[in-house]
Amino acid sequence: MIPGFGQRRRFSDLSEREVLALAISSEEDDARIYRSYAERLRERHPASAAVFEAMAAEEDGHRNRLIAAHRSRFGEVIPLIRREHVAGYYARRPVWLVENLPLDTIRAEARAMERQAQRFYEQAAARTTDAATRALLGDLAAAEAAHDRTAGALEAEHLPEDTRAEEDEGARRQFILTWVQPGLAGLMDGSVSTLAPIFATAFATQDPWTTFQVGLAASIGAGISMGFTEAAHDDGVLSGRGSPVKRGLASGVMTTVGGLGHALPYLIPDFWLATSIAIAVVFVELWAIVWIQNRFMETPFWRATLQIVMGGAMVLAAGILIGAG
Repeated sequence: MIPGFGQRRRFSDLSEREVLALAISSEEDDARIYRSYAERLRERHPASAAVFEAMAAEEDGHRNRLIAAHRSRFGEVIPLIRREHVAGYYARRPVWLVENLPLDTIRAEARAMERQAQRFYEQAAARTTDAATRALLGDLAAAEAAHDRTAGALEAEHLPEDTRAEEDEGARRQFILTWVQPGLAGLMDGSVSTLAPIFATAFATQDPWTTFQVGLAASIGAGISMGFTEAAHDDGVLSGRGSPVKRGLASGVMTTVGGLGHALPYLIPDFWLATSIAIAVVFVELWAIVWIQNRFMETPFWRATLQIVMGGAMVLAAGILIGAG
């Protein structure tokens, strides 16, 4: 045992029987993970779901070969040993941490799983003295190494180019609806709506700390309001915009960030230096919003510039004039 690691054992301390048992449980887990991906993708991306179902079936085949090898050498009873029982053994991320990721990220996660399994089989084969078991583990290492090609063949069968492009576009649209659109609305609200109160306070008091307090309160208050509003007004079932919690989080966080961007400079004690930096930050924020609108929402660049930069400049000017007056 390793001090501080409870009942975890080193891989080098495992017997050949335990190595086979670990391989069997790992193949079972990977098959479950692939089927979970398939279930998660089936409604929106049926062709990709079919690819993961086929990959799960391949893992089932590997498990059956390993069980046959264990039965031949050690009998019917397979020791209970899993990844978490072995120190330093590669771990799989829980499915709930992966299931909401974009489609391309899930595909990349699957490729990483195959590479980890390949390394395990190579190490296991190097430690095995039985010729038949060594050959089997070597074959499985080669099979995992070839899974990129297998996955490519499966994608060619289940996921032709036009279908993949359609699924990728669907995933992109869902990402925009769930994260970009509410986040952009929040960033616009936080960046623009807080301009007047922050700069009015700044020029009325010429006190950086008071201005920062007002900006902090306005940003956090606007973030909470926007987050709850976004989450409450649409549950996403009919609109297809995704989880209200995710949309509310995106909107609330970006609203707060948008306001804090030009409030934080007022932590600088020098009023005019803080104000100069805050105004520069405002224009960076406004142009960032223009870029996001043009990049993700496909708003024509000049229209976005007119709406955001000109509108924001007018709000900024109004705040300065009100405070200075």
